[in-house]
Parts: sequence; structure tokens; C-alpha cells
Amino acid sequence: MAKPKALIVRAPGTNCDIETAYAFELAGAQAVRVHVNQLIEKPTLADSFQILCFPGGFSYGDDIAAGRIAAVQWQTKLADVLSVFQTQDRLVLGICNGFQIMMRLGIFFDADEETPSATLTWNTQGRFETRWVHLKPESDHCVFLRGIDQIYLPMAHAEGRLLMRDDQASKEMMARKQIAVRYCDPNGQTGNEALEFPVNPNGAQWNIAGICDPTGRIFGLMPHPERYLDPTNHPSWTRQSNLPEHGEGLKIFKNAVEYFA
Repeated sequence: MAKPKALIVRAPGTNCDIETAYAFELAGAQAVRVHVNQLIEKPTLADSFQILCFPGGFSYGDDIAAGRIAAVQWQTKLADVLSVFQTQDRLVLGICNGFQIMMRLGIFFDADEETPSATLTWNTQGRFETRWVHLKPESDHCVFLRGIDQIYLPMAHAEGRLLMRDDQASKEMMARKQIAVRYCDPNGQTGNEALEFPVNPNGAQWNIAGICDPTGRIFGLMPHPERYLDPTNHPSWTRQSNLPEHGEGLKIFKNAVEYFA
């Protein structure tokens, strides 16, 4: 199998691009980090890539709103590049700030909708929060989550609370299988009622930690899978002897690579 190529697009303020590129390389892909200005200057750089990734960090310092400036750049200067990844059999992944950028772009929802079905806003506690969380995928519909029953990952964000527009939007997202992964307790229990902090670390509606588009090829989540690739990343690695050879986050990147097998 030829290695699929992953395009990791960084911007001023992005700070997780190196770890994300390493994660894709570890999973078997060829990862290339490209500054957004390089892509704007030469959009054809993206033509040879099968995977597009918006990594975590604080693009443009989140000066207006998390992900807003980067999203405007893509909307005004790179819309054709984005459309290729949306409409062809390719994958798109957004992590934390990358997920925020994707939400601002509206690529998870029908472009004809006057207002998006969901948004990301400030955590309920109104501050930046960093901790480890348990996650429960809804199904194998999302390419990146196939074969994962439960996963433990770190999160670090201030604007990660997902809220849906109204009851109708909630029903439509459920019907389209767009609710991809939820916060859960250590036993895997989740649901539509908001779990208490810190199990649900930001107050997200329905405990939602990540969503996908209706095809399952475009996925965004707030926790950081690239920050748990090795047992030594685990908060209890010095005290827990039965940790697996690789961190649980690696499976998300391997699923992307295996999609092109």
C-alpha cells in the first residue's frame, strides 16, 4: 500500500502541528506541514494529499473568536481547496482549534442553512480548562473512530462547549449520524443529559466532544489524540504497569491511514 499523504496546515499561533504530523507518520502516513500562506500562494500544493488536517493551537491568537480568523482566510482564499476534500473521497480532521476552525467554516452542515445546526462556545465555567477525559464513540460511522469502543485523551480549551441550534437541528444531526463521540464516565456511561463536571469538562450539550459530516469522512473533536501516542504521555504512566505499547490516540490516525488501504 502506498502511504497516504496528510497535509497539516498551520497558521500563526498553531502549536500542535509537529505532534500531529508525528502522529500521522507513526500511523503510517507521509505527513507534510505547510503554512497557510504557502497554500494561499500555491493552492495546487494540496492536490497530491488524501488527508487534510487542521491541528490544535491558537490560530491568530483567537483574537476575535476561536478559529474565526483562520476560517475567514479559508473561506475567502482557499474555498476551492476545501471543496476538493469535501466532495472527493478524501478525509478531513480538525483537533481542538482545528475543530473550531471547521465549525466556523460550516463544513459539517448544509451550506443552504441560514444558521448552522451547532456551534462551539465558551466552557460553562467561563475559563480555560485542561484535564484528561473519557470518550465514547457513537458508532463506526465516522472513519476516524472505527473499532474504538472507548478512549482516554487530554483536552485543553476555553471554547469547547458544543451547543445545538434547536430541537429540530438536534434531531437532524442524530438522523444524519453526525454526533460522533461523547464525553463519558470511566465505565463508558454517557447520554443526552449533561454529565457533571469534570466528566463533561465544558458543559457540552448531550456531552458531545466531536462531530462528523454525514459521510463520516470529515471529523472534528475538542480533545487531543496527538497528545497520547506513547505510554509515557499517560498521567499515570509511572504508577500503572499495564499500559499498552502505544497511546490510545494513535488509533484515530491509524484509522485514517487504513481508510486508503
